[in-house]
Amino acid sequence: MTVRIRHITVDCAKCYDLSLFWAAVTGFREDPDDPNLPEHTEAALNAPDGSTGMLFVQVPEGKTGKNRIHLDLQPTDVSRDEEVQRILGLGATLVADFRKDDGTGWVTLADPEGNEFCVERSAAERAAA
Repeated sequence: MTVRIRHITVDCAKCYDLSLFWAAVTGFREDPDDPNLPEHTEAALNAPDGSTGMLFVQVPEGKTGKNRIHLDLQPTDVSRDEEVQRILGLGATLVADFRKDDGTGWVTLADPEGNEFCVERSAAERAAA
């Protein structure tokens, strides 16, 4: 038996606000027939290709520790370093920088609610190495 991961679900305090951040990061979009609204307690984003989406669910408790699961992002049309700068400009914070002098490594960032994720080298950067 196989399954398809339909959504990656993120518990959060402000689901609408966090969905806006992740929409800007990923290019995922809300369903135009079921838009996300600030008063909703859930906000969904769909991948343009119909693959796994993201679901943000409002919960009363705050984040208390390190994520047990996190996303590893790989830019498709810019370098890792350009993507890190873009995402920082969207409101992410730097958690740790694991870039090495030879160009390998990754950067760990946190979204506006503190959920960690990593930005790796692009496929083009990996192929050139």
